[in-house]
Amino acid sequence: MTDWLIAPRPASSLPLDNDVRRFAVRRIFCVGQNYAAHAREMGAAGDKPDPFFFTKPADAVVVDGGDPVYPLATANLHYEVELVVALGEGGAPIGWGVGVDLTRRDLQSAAKSAGRPWDAAKAFDQSAPCGALSLTPPPANAVIRLKVNGEVRQSSHLGDMLWDVDGILGKAAQLWNLQAGDLFFTGTPEGVGPLNAGDYVEAEIEGLPSLSFTVMAR
Repeated sequence: MTDWLIAPRPASSLPLDNDVRRFAVRRIFCVGQNYAAHAREMGAAGDKPDPFFFTKPADAVVVDGGDPVYPLATANLHYEVELVVALGEGGAPIGWGVGVDLTRRDLQSAAKSAGRPWDAAKAFDQSAPCGALSLTPPPANAVIRLKVNGEVRQSSHLGDMLWDVDGILGKAAQLWNLQAGDLFFTGTPEGVGPLNAGDYVEAEIEGLPSLSFTVMAR
């Protein structure tokens, strides 16, 4: 029996749709600017460069109907709805879900201006709300949509991604040894914007379990 100085935390996990099993999260990878219109609204060219990646800690996921708390150190929290892909044995896709990449946009802008990493802007506590995973993929050109307080803020199609799932994973596999438990947020369409405490968010992708949450005041 191992004696721990500090006992390890239980693994972060996601529920499966209509299944009692759960998906243990190992790592979270995110793809930046993977929709041309979103790339343009963020000041990029909107062409098709190689995908670039950033990460979040596994325990950033918010699941099972949990409501994230408005984070510290920001006055400009943004939503970004995304297709989430969960990897099984051999690094192959095994699950698909709806996620929201929460972003401290003011900290990201400051980091960009200074040429610094995005960790404080992206990898904070409760920054990755995610719905239940389906073991069946969505349609290739499924609608992806996000509402805030009932108003549609983002609406696009998965077919508008610059890099599809296979392309993303192929590029990521050149950088990391992808393994079971890895989770990919595959990028967001245009229409990103601010959230305030009390806002109710609904995120959906055609064919997948939906995700909803309220941003709680600190």
